[in-house]
Amino acid sequence: MTTLTQRLFLLEPQYRERVWGGRRLKASDPPVGEAWVAFEESLIRGGAQAGLTVARLAADYGEQFLGSDVAERFGARFPLLVKLLDCADWLSVQVHPDDEQAARLVGPGAFGKTEAWYFLEAEEGATVYAGVRPGTTRDGLARAIRDGRILDVSRRLEVRAGQTLYIPAGTLHSLGPGLLLYEVQQASDTTFRVYDWDRPASAGRSLHIEESVAVADPDSAPVPAMPQARPGSPAAAALSCDYFELDVVRVGDTVFECDTGGGSFHVLTLTEGEAEVSCGGEAVRLERYETALVAGGAGAYRLRSDAGGAQVLRASVPPRSGRVDEA
Repeated sequence: MTTLTQRLFLLEPQYRERVWGGRRLKASDPPVGEAWVAFEESLIRGGAQAGLTVARLAADYGEQFLGSDVAERFGARFPLLVKLLDCADWLSVQVHPDDEQAARLVGPGAFGKTEAWYFLEAEEGATVYAGVRPGTTRDGLARAIRDGRILDVSRRLEVRAGQTLYIPAGTLHSLGPGLLLYEVQQASDTTFRVYDWDRPASAGRSLHIEESVAVADPDSAPVPAMPQARPGSPAAAALSCDYFELDVVRVGDTVFECDTGGGSFHVLTLTEGEAEVSCGGEAVRLERYETALVAGGAGAYRLRSDAGGAQVLRASVPPRSGRVDEA
């Protein structure tokens, strides 16, 4: 296999217009609701691999790019999708399949979709729907989905900036207006819509009633968490589950020494300030909402900010653990 000489990769965001979108990610009409900042089809900006996709680098360089743990679990597939979402209105009430259900309902090899949200901004009183009310049975949930009464059994939660919410596959959920957030999830865009707020039906926004009945789990519930500081480190653990780990990193002019350990790539998304990522003789500067990927085989790298401090969200893939750690 050819040796991968580039270790830092600046990724090009891809914007998605959404009926519920706002103007904080990009001023546009129709509004932009999502920026896909790291996924299989992300394009590399700059360097020897400029113009290639993440999927191509994963296929060509395997564990040098992905990391040994990722390659062992997923072969040459990039297993994450990282987004930024700007919610000016309610998203549909929806649910996602797990890996087994995705393979059966979507096709062999399809990933399920477990995800987590980190709220960057939340207007006072902003809420989400996540999970169902205590005592809701599987039959009762199926009837509510089929009868258009899903809000009657859904659980509404108030959220705030700096909070993480883990949404396992099978959990009914909907994001409300007044939210700007970071989302990390399995590499899947499979969404089964239960209810879309009586918006006019349009291509790409149909409901999926029977699929939703098949995968919605009344016992699947969100896990709220606040990042927990690590002693002596600017990195706070926001969430760790079988599919991804998420850290919130506060950096200043003091260099923060990081290391992939050879196991997994690191996806670094800047959410406040400006920062520089360096590895060997390579360096990438990040501005707000920009994303860089550190190759899994890169090992040691550095983060610093000389512009008054910065916040970076760092996503990676753990060895298989089968757990969810609440930070």
